[in-house]
Amino acid sequence: MENYFNYFTEIEERFQRRRGSTLLLSTLDWALIETWKDAGIPLEAALRGIDSAFDRYDERPTRSKKVNSLAYCAQEVLTAAEEMKEAAVGTNRSEDAASRATGFEPAIVAAFLRRNAALLDVAKLPERSGISPNAVARETAQTLQQLATQLETTRTRMEDLERHLTMLEEKLFSILLAAASDEEVLSVRAQADRELAPYRSKMPTAQIGQLQKQYTYKRLLERYNLPRLSLFYI
Repeated sequence: MENYFNYFTEIEERFQRRRGSTLLLSTLDWALIETWKDAGIPLEAALRGIDSAFDRYDERPTRSKKVNSLAYCAQEVLTAAEEMKEAAVGTNRSEDAASRATGFEPAIVAAFLRRNAALLDVAKLPERSGISPNAVARETAQTLQQLATQLETTRTRMEDLERHLTMLEEKLFSILLAAASDEEVLSVRAQADRELAPYRSKMPTAQIGQLQKQYTYKRLLERYNLPRLSLFYI
């Protein structure tokens, strides 16, 4: 099994290989991978689902249109995850994930944390009365610097660090969403709806809602040049 933190890259490469081109993944695609990761879908299940979706596509008598989004594979990925879950009853998934989250040199992770801290220190974020994303960004930057120093001086479990970073990300996103203008948020959500429209029938309602949230999050971060804090983006 590949390193746990190669989750995004492995999925991207498998999709591109099966499609037969180096089509860059869209914001929607990256948000979808994020929902799979957050849902605990194993990398192997995601890869199996992609292969299954393309196998079915290749069997079609006519293939005039290319597969242009990872969302085409969403249902097969969920099916593969359920099949693996049934076959692995009694296994301890968290221990398995922890055993794969190895191989990260403290110096590399510390540098990643400090790069993100520097970006947050200079961020220019929208403000509303009583809501200050800039203050939260500076606080988060300070925390990242402290985590980097701690990583270099004491033994740190990567899964514990990842949970801390996820919490910081969620806090930053929540206050950024609260401070953004209604027009800005509505514009991003409308764009998400347009991109999701062809795939709604292939996804459960709960997954669509999570995907819309991740899409909105990613777009807002891109707009204000904010980094992703998770170790998946190292």
